[in-house]
Order: sequence, then structure tokens, then C-alpha cells
Amino acid sequence: MRDLPTFADVIRAENRIRPYLPATPLEAAPDLGENVYLKLENANKTHSFKVRGALNAVLSLDDAARNRGLIAASSGNHAQGLAYAASLVRAQATIMMPKHTPQKKVKGVLRYGAEAILYGENYDETEAEALRWSQSENQPFVSPYNDPYIVAGAGTIGLEIAQQLPQVERVIVPLSGGGLLSGVALAIDALCPDAEIIGVNAESAPSFYNLRNGTNLPENWDTLAEALSGDIETGSITIPLIEKLVDDIVLVSEDQIAEAMRWMLSVQGWLVEGGGAVGVAAMLHDILPNDGKTTAIVVSGGSLDLSTLQRILT
Repeated sequence: MRDLPTFADVIRAENRIRPYLPATPLEAAPDLGENVYLKLENANKTHSFKVRGALNAVLSLDDAARNRGLIAASSGNHAQGLAYAASLVRAQATIMMPKHTPQKKVKGVLRYGAEAILYGENYDETEAEALRWSQSENQPFVSPYNDPYIVAGAGTIGLEIAQQLPQVERVIVPLSGGGLLSGVALAIDALCPDAEIIGVNAESAPSFYNLRNGTNLPENWDTLAEALSGDIETGSITIPLIEKLVDDIVLVSEDQIAEAMRWMLSVQGWLVEGGGAVGVAAMLHDILPNDGKTTAIVVSGGSLDLSTLQRILT
């Protein structure tokens, strides 16, 4: 297992990426509760939090590693973040993406000059091939979550929440491989130690929920929350971090995610992808109650293609 990142690594990530990425908005959501706020990562560069970790990881590589070219596996948001980061340092990036990846995300990768290869029926197949490619071609593999630089980059969201909402009592974060939740938890634990930290899994992607609760709920690859799909890499650094720092993990259903996406569009006026809306779904459907706690919900991404939008609206 790689060395676990620390709060000091989050501070270093903040200094590294800040010249390229301004802080994202924290917006009140009174329909969810008087003291509820949305941390809008869909308003970030590439419309996702993933650009933070990708940029931190790429800027941390030496010239020799960058010159060999970068390889990654992603259902879309990490891919776009890495493609953008690689373009800044003029490195070639090859991104392997599952065949079902929305075309909007594929086009986002191409826009920044990276190569997109559609491979595999699901994320796990795609990641296995990308890891094999990385070894055979001697190219650095930039994981979307199992990398201390990725986790530290995501942790800059927690820094911003602590600065924008210092009285925060609860932070709700989408959860897949755990890079986002681990990073946010590192920062919140250091700066707002009394705040609860809650992870939200989609029922379609219950890996961390299963791990914490000893359950064996199945993966469902046909989901609105495709950005959260996939198992956790064996020995991932996110496992001990989440075990230590996160208070609870909850599940939301496909219907609840769809309703949260519609609510974000009709009430808050934001277009949000399924994986980005799971925290909102948890509060909208009282899985996490409106109990008056000052709450920040991380909305992790907004890369939504037209066909998916039509699906949730009809």
C-alpha cells in the first residue's frame, strides 16, 4: 500500500493547484434546510472535482515521467481532468474509458488533446486493461482515487468548505473509490474536528457500503451514477482513511438520484450528473435528516449528456 496522505499534503496541493483553479461556489439550498449549502464542483474547470487531484498529480511528476506519457482509466470526469492537466504541462495522456461512457465526456477528453480509447463493458474491465498497458509501456498510471496526490487534491475542497463555512457541522460527500471523501475528510477533520463526515454511495455502486457493513449488495452497471461505478482497488489508500475519518456511509436509490437531478435543475438551476447528485438525494429523501445542522453537500460533477437529461425528464 502507498503512503497515506496527510493534511500537510492537502496544504501542499492547495499551493500547487491554486494558480490554475479558483475556489468553487458554496450556495445556500434553503429548500433542503435553513442551514444547508451546496459545494458546487460542477462549476469547476471540466465541470468536476476530479480536475483538482489530476492537476495535483500531474504537477507533482518529474519531467522524465511526463515525457513517457500518462495513462488512466475513467468513466469520464477523471479523464477530462487528467487531459486538461496534461495539456498544461504538454504531456501526452491516453485515457481508457468504458464503452458506455457518455459522448460528452469522451469529447471533453479529445478537446484537451488526449487520446480516448473505449475499452471494456464496465469500469473494472477498463481499469484492468489500463494497468496492464501502464506496465507494458512503462507509462505512469494516474489512478482516479488510489493515489496520495489525487486524494490531497480532492482535499482542497475541504479546505474551501472550512474557509467558506467555518461553522459547518456536517459534510456530505459522494462516494465511489473514496478519493474525494478521503481528501475532504482529511481537511475537515483537521480544521472542523467536531463536524460529521458522511459518505453517500449509489445503490448501483455499493462497494464501500458493503465494506463497512459486511454486506454483499451487487453492482449494477446500468445507472444514472456511472461516475460512481466500479469496485475498490485492492489495498487502496482510501480504505484506511475512510475507516478512520468517516462517521457513516448511506445508500440512495436510482429513483432518488433521478429526483435529485430534477430538483437541482428545477429548484437550484444547476445541471448535475447522477453521481454528483447523491448527497442531495440523501437529504431530499430524508435518508440524512434536516435536523438543523449546518451542512455542506459536495455536488461533485455536472457532466451530463443530452440523452441522460432526456431520460430523467421523461
